[in-house]
Amino acid sequence: MNGGKLYGGLHNLPLQSRYDDFNIEIGKPMQQLTIQRVMLVTLFALLFSLATRVPLDTDTWWHIRSGEHTLNEGMIYEDPFSHTRQGEDWTNHSWGAQIVLYGVYEIAGDIGLALYVSALATAGMAFVYMAGAGNVYLRSFVVILAASAAAVFWSPRPQMLSFLLSAVFIYVLYQYKREGKDRLWVLPVLMLIWGNLHAGFSIGFIFMGGFIAGEVANNLFNRGAPHVIPPRGVGKLIVVALICVAVLVVNPYGLAMLRVPFETVSIGALRQFIQEWQSPNFQERQTWPFIFLLILLFGLLGTGAKRLDWTDFVLMSGTVFMALLYGRNIAVFAVAVAPALTFHGTAFLKERGWELRSVTRVPKRQARLNAGLLTVILVGALLSVVAVLQPSFIDRAQRQFLPVRVVEFIEAEQPPGPMFNSYNWGGYMMFALPGYPVYVDGRTDLYRSAFLSRYLKAATGQPGWQAILDEDEINLVVVERGSGLDDELGMTEDWTLIYPTEEPSPTDGDDEDPDMMAVVYVRNDT
Repeated sequence: MNGGKLYGGLHNLPLQSRYDDFNIEIGKPMQQLTIQRVMLVTLFALLFSLATRVPLDTDTWWHIRSGEHTLNEGMIYEDPFSHTRQGEDWTNHSWGAQIVLYGVYEIAGDIGLALYVSALATAGMAFVYMAGAGNVYLRSFVVILAASAAAVFWSPRPQMLSFLLSAVFIYVLYQYKREGKDRLWVLPVLMLIWGNLHAGFSIGFIFMGGFIAGEVANNLFNRGAPHVIPPRGVGKLIVVALICVAVLVVNPYGLAMLRVPFETVSIGALRQFIQEWQSPNFQERQTWPFIFLLILLFGLLGTGAKRLDWTDFVLMSGTVFMALLYGRNIAVFAVAVAPALTFHGTAFLKERGWELRSVTRVPKRQARLNAGLLTVILVGALLSVVAVLQPSFIDRAQRQFLPVRVVEFIEAEQPPGPMFNSYNWGGYMMFALPGYPVYVDGRTDLYRSAFLSRYLKAATGQPGWQAILDEDEINLVVVERGSGLDDELGMTEDWTLIYPTEEPSPTDGDDEDPDMMAVVYVRNDT
C-alpha cells in the first residue's frame, strides 16, 4: 500500500528538501555544515532550553509518591494516601508513568525531573517537525511557535508522555496520508503502552477519529484531490482504531480504564475551579503563542490558493474547540495544527516563487563560519540549561512557590491531625509529609464533584465551614495566607495560629517571602 498514486504522493511538496537536512555524507562532514543544518540544530537546542524549567507543579509530587508505592508495595486499587477517601476504589490510570517519574527522581532528583520534561518535549516536537513539510526555516518557525504555545503545560507529570505519544501518532498518520508510508501497525503497539501510562490516550483516538472523519469527507466531496486516502485505506484506519480500543483493556484495571477519560471530563468542579480545565485567559501572555498560531492559521488559509483538506479542517476545528473549552488542550491543538500549517505555508511560498533551493555542501570557509555560529548557539543554550539546573536556584524557586517551609515546620513540631490542607498543596504534602494523610489533592477522579464542592465551601470560609471541619474531625489546618478559611479561623477562639510563629514583615513584596505563603492552625481542645 505504498503507491504515490494511491495516496496522492507528495505532489507540490519539495521532496528532496524534506530530507537533505538530515543526510550527512560520511567523510566530508565539515563542508556539509550548511546554514540549513545549523538552523536545524539551533531549533532543537532552543526547544530543549525552552522546555527546561524548575519542577514546581504540585501534582508532580503525588505522582512520585504513587510511583514509589506501586513499585514497592504493588498496584494501587484503593486510596492509601488521604484520610477522606482512604480505602475507596481508585483507578490509578497513570501508574506506569508514575513509576518512570519515581525512577527519574530517585536517580537524579529535581535535575532529573527537569531533564525529563526537556527530553520528552524536544522529542515530541521532533516528531511534529518530521510530520510537516517545506524548508527548515518555515518548519522551524512553526515548530517554535507551536512549542511556545504547548510549553505552558509542560511539567514533570504523566501528561508529558502523552504529549510525546500524541506527536508520534500525528506523525504516523500524516506519513500514511501524505507519503503513502504504512506504519499503522505501530499505533496499536503504542496504544498498548499508552494505556498503561496515562489517560491521555484519548488524544490518540481524537487524532485517529479526525483522520477517519476527514478522509470519509474527502472521499465524498474531494475525491481526486492530492493526498486523499482511498476507501480501502480509510477502512484500514478504522480497523486499526478498533484494535487500539481492544488493546486498551490490557492493563491492571481492565475495562475501567476505558471509562477514565469520560469520568474525568464529567467532573463539574474541574471546569469551575481548576485553571487548566477552564477556557484560556487571553489576558495572560503565556497564552499569546496560541493566539499567534490561530492568526497564522487564518492568514494562510485566507491568502493561499491551496484548498483546505477535510482532514486538516476536522483536526484544526476540533482541536481549536477543545483548546478554547479547556486551556490544557492548547498543547493538543499545537501538535495537531503545526504540520498542517507547514503544508499550507509551503504552498503559499511556492505560489509566490519564494522557494529556497536546498544546499548540501558549502565552501570550507563558509562551513567554518557556520561551525563557529553553531558553537556559540550551543554554548548559549547549554549555559541557559545549566543556570536553571543549579541546585541553589531550584531550591530557591521551590521555596517560593511550594510550601517547603511549612512542611519543615510540621515535621519538626508534629502537631496532631487529621489535617485539612489546600487543594493546591495536597500533592506536595502527600509526598513530603507521608505521616499526615492529606484531606484533598490533585486526584480529582478520586474525590469527584460533590466532595470538591464541599472542600471549596470550607476553604473559602463560606457559611457552614465549621460544620465541615467538625464532621471530618479536623485538628490541623494548612491553607493559603489570606484565604477565606484563614480569615474565619483568625476570628474564632476555637483555633490557634501556630505558623508563622511571628508576623512576617514584607520588605520587597509578599511574594518574595516564603513565610507569607501559608498559615497553620490547630484546634484548641486537642
